[in-house]
Amino acid sequence: MSSPIPFSPDQLTIVPANEASREDIAAVFGTTDAGRCQCQRFKVAGWIWRDTTQQERTEMLGSQTACGIPAAAETSGLVAYVDGEPAGWAAVQPRTAYPKLRTSRVVWAGRGEDKDDDGVWAVTCLVVRKGYRGRGLTYPLAAAAVAHARDRGARALEAYPMITHPGKQITWGELHVGAHQVFEEAGLKEVTRPTVRRAVMRIDFADTPRGLS
Repeated sequence: MSSPIPFSPDQLTIVPANEASREDIAAVFGTTDAGRCQCQRFKVAGWIWRDTTQQERTEMLGSQTACGIPAAAETSGLVAYVDGEPAGWAAVQPRTAYPKLRTSRVVWAGRGEDKDDDGVWAVTCLVVRKGYRGRGLTYPLAAAAVAHARDRGARALEAYPMITHPGKQITWGELHVGAHQVFEEAGLKEVTRPTVRRAVMRIDFADTPRGLS
């Protein structure tokens, strides 16, 4: 059986989420875990399923993305389109925008950085719409997140991906943080490996000539 063919660059358009509509993001998330979470796992200070309702999470995402407001100064992610159809999402913002990252052992094990440094951005979630999976869409999404963070003035960008192994299946729910090889191809380097399944990866833009990220 041949492997699925990746989407070609001319099929793809990736835009800041404020240039997309709420309906487009809802189509990407669907009704699975992503649709229930609404990308609030790292935003809600408490336990997401106890301390928020579905409606509250949906409204939070709408406010954070500023969907449908192209002139908005800030947004919380990127939306990918394949042949004009909404197909993917990447959450990318300053690391300080994610309260849950402050207390994450994965993020901070063996590190002594300033947790309030808003010059460091983070990619916390990659979502691919059902029907578009298995064709490498997370790779251009990660690359676009790097470019987006740099263009918005970030000093560095981090990700906290899963370590995947050939032949070992990982559910899409677990892979919402992305896979190690996806961010490696986007130019991030491993900083720490706090657990056997998770890594901290980073790109420092001061060390990367423009055009190579």
